[in-house]
Amino acid sequence: MKIIIVFMKTSLPTTLLLCLAFAPACESSSGDEESEASTSEDDSSASDDSSASDDDSSSESDTSATTETTGDGDGDGDGDGDGDGDGDGDGDGDGDGTLPDCADELIQTLGLHDDVTSQGTVSNMVDGDDIVSTVDATAGGTMAAADNAWLYLRFGTDGLERVDIDDVAALGSSEWHIAAKRFGIRVNSGNSGVGEVQVAIASGDYASVTEVPDAASFVDDTYMDASCVLIEDSSGLPGSPAYAMGSWWGYAGCVTTTMTPFVLDLGDDRHVKLVVEAYYASGQADCNDNGMMGSGSAMETWRWAEL
Repeated sequence: MKIIIVFMKTSLPTTLLLCLAFAPACESSSGDEESEASTSEDDSSASDDSSASDDDSSSESDTSATTETTGDGDGDGDGDGDGDGDGDGDGDGDGDGTLPDCADELIQTLGLHDDVTSQGTVSNMVDGDDIVSTVDATAGGTMAAADNAWLYLRFGTDGLERVDIDDVAALGSSEWHIAAKRFGIRVNSGNSGVGEVQVAIASGDYASVTEVPDAASFVDDTYMDASCVLIEDSSGLPGSPAYAMGSWWGYAGCVTTTMTPFVLDLGDDRHVKLVVEAYYASGQADCNDNGMMGSGSAMETWRWAEL
C-alpha cells in the first residue's frame, strides 16, 4: 500500500494540514478563507465469529477502520510522529511540546516552514574565556530568504550546535535555545517556542558582565499581543517583530551592531552572556562608523560565554 502525503500552504491551522488515510474514512472539506476541515469516521463493522482449526486457518470479517488524520505516520493521531499520543514528538508522553500562544498567526506572519530545514552552518573558536561563533543566518540570501527556514541552535559545552528541525516543529520543541534568520534573532520562549529561554539586557559592555546581574529583568520572547497581532519593533521596517533581542542591531544605510550585551537564562540553571559583534562577514566597522555596507550579509559573529 502506498501512502501519499500532500503538503499545502494554507491559512488553516497547521494541525489540519495533513490527512493520512488507509481507508476512505478521512474526508476533508474546505470553503473560503475561514473554512473548517472536518473528518468523518466510519463505524467499524462487527466481525463475523471466527473459529480456529488445526491447520491455523481462520475467517476474517469485513472491517472498516479509521486512522489518524495528522499525517505523522505513528498511528496515535497527535501529529508528532513519536507514537505516545502527547503531541510533543519526544516519545515520553509528557506533552511538553504544546504549541505556544498565537502559533497559527505566527506561522503566517513569519512565513514559517514545515517542509524545509535551514542549510545554514555554525562554527566555533575559543578566544580566551569566550567562544566566538560564526553563524550562517543568510537563509539563502535576501531574495530567497522567504523560502528558507530559520537556523536553530543550542548552547553546547564546546560551542553553539545546530538543531536540525523545521520552523513549525521548532514551535513545539525545547531542544533549541536560539534561532537566527537574516537580522532576526529569536529565543525559545513566549511566542517563539515552548522553551524557557529568557533574555535580559545587561548594563555596561560585554566584558564587564562577569555574573548574572542582580538587577537583571528577564523576559520571554513575546512579540504578539493578546489578540495575536504582531508587535513591531522601532526600526521602521514594516512587519519587523519586536524580538526580545531586537536591540542588537540598527540601520544607518547598513545593518549596524549596537554591541548591546545580553544575558540569557537557558531555563536549566545555565546562563550565558552574548553580544552580536558583526552582521557582515567583513566591513562591519566601516558600517558602524561610516554607514558603508559590508560584504557577506547575515554571516554573523556572536561572542558569548557561560556565566
